[in-house]
Amino acid sequence: MTELVDTRTPDPKKFIKGATGDWEMVLGLEVHAQVTSESKLFSGSSTEFGQPPNNNVSFVDAAMPGMLPVINEECVRQAVRTGLGLKAQINKRSLFDRKNYFYPDLPQGYQISQFKDPIVGEGMVYLDMGEDGEVEIGVERLHLEQDAGKSIHDQHPNMSFVDLNRSGVALMEIVSKPDLRSADEAKAYINKLRTILRYLGTCDGNMEQGSMRADINVSVRRPGGAFGTRCEIKNVNSVRFAGQAIEYEARRQIDILEDGGTIDQQTRLFDPKLGETRSMRSKEEAHDYRYFPDPDLLPLEFDDAYIAALAKDLPELPDEKRARFIKEFGLSAYDASVLVADRESAAYYEDVAEGRDGKLAANWVINELFGRLNKEGLNVADSPVSAEQLGGIVALISNGEISGKIAKDVFEIVWTEGGNPAEIVESRGMKQVTDTGAIEKIVDEIIAANPDQVEKAKQNPKLMGWFVGQVMKASQGKANPQAVNEILMAKLEL
Repeated sequence: MTELVDTRTPDPKKFIKGATGDWEMVLGLEVHAQVTSESKLFSGSSTEFGQPPNNNVSFVDAAMPGMLPVINEECVRQAVRTGLGLKAQINKRSLFDRKNYFYPDLPQGYQISQFKDPIVGEGMVYLDMGEDGEVEIGVERLHLEQDAGKSIHDQHPNMSFVDLNRSGVALMEIVSKPDLRSADEAKAYINKLRTILRYLGTCDGNMEQGSMRADINVSVRRPGGAFGTRCEIKNVNSVRFAGQAIEYEARRQIDILEDGGTIDQQTRLFDPKLGETRSMRSKEEAHDYRYFPDPDLLPLEFDDAYIAALAKDLPELPDEKRARFIKEFGLSAYDASVLVADRESAAYYEDVAEGRDGKLAANWVINELFGRLNKEGLNVADSPVSAEQLGGIVALISNGEISGKIAKDVFEIVWTEGGNPAEIVESRGMKQVTDTGAIEKIVDEIIAANPDQVEKAKQNPKLMGWFVGQVMKASQGKANPQAVNEILMAKLEL
């Protein structure tokens, strides 16, 4: 395997304080992503989730004698497309190997995987870490392999059951380089990888269903020192749990080292209820698995034309879409990042912003829509307010027909009752008052009724806000705020 190379300059902001000085964590992730395909990697069995136990199992999946694997070309296509999305080297020749180990839910006694010759080589994932700027995380490789089945231990007091529905399902194992230096970076990496996979349509990223999970290699060292002994936390199935597991494991290792002990290389599991990792087994090395080329499968070989055809049909990916949103709509880097984090959200925003004020549209999508969706536990796809309706509200604000305050009332009506925003504003008399004469009359009445406040405002111009509030109240929020400010400044001689 490739020799580990340190690519990061130590960052004091990421150091962990110990009793004997500072420590630095070094992280590498192996993300297992289930390939989006209707059938398994080497058989025609369905990959549909949630079926009764052992319902999606063929003779090949159950490793019946004489049954031979046949490669699913769609899984190969999806792996190559993922590699292209990761800006990675596509290897035009790759091999399948047998990885030998025994588990009750592994019928063959080996897993068909790829070892020295994976389908995808080195690539890169870019993380936007806010104040820390952009961080580059190297991808070591992506290889295809088949999943094992599932052992079930809680349905009988003294027996375990085996469900082979997942046996043979195609997985992409995406292996990062040891470039991550904090739990926040690891969480950002998982989120970014999931976003890329969802944009590509190569994995649905549903960690709660097990279609994406992470093995996390954690080690600690003195800042800038040699790599420490790593422990691998297996099968982490949520971004939040990943952060908790890393924080606990790094601190556990630091405590051992500061007490004069040594770290044993091992595989560990994270218990989310206790918030801690526990030992599972000693960590296997490659030679323990006795890899050798699978004699039943020919090498995978394809040419430049095959790769070019797949590259041509790739969708616009998150980094490119983010850059375009910043340039085309004038968004901040933060707002653009929020909007492109989810493909459906980005598409929704683009429909709202089309031909309208892009910054105003972003504010309404991020603050009003996303805020309400989060409160109600809904996704963008389930929003009661369509992009066309929200776009109508944004247009009414831009045209000066309604104020931001009235717009929130219109949004609430559309959310609960539906309807066309322009028709709602017209039929319910919600249009903004832009007649300066009408506004001036309200201002005169309020000034005449509050001579003491007038004197105070002249001494302290900040108190003009009180008058603005009174005018807006008297006009039921319909007065144009800009006109109100201009008239007040003239009347109060500020």
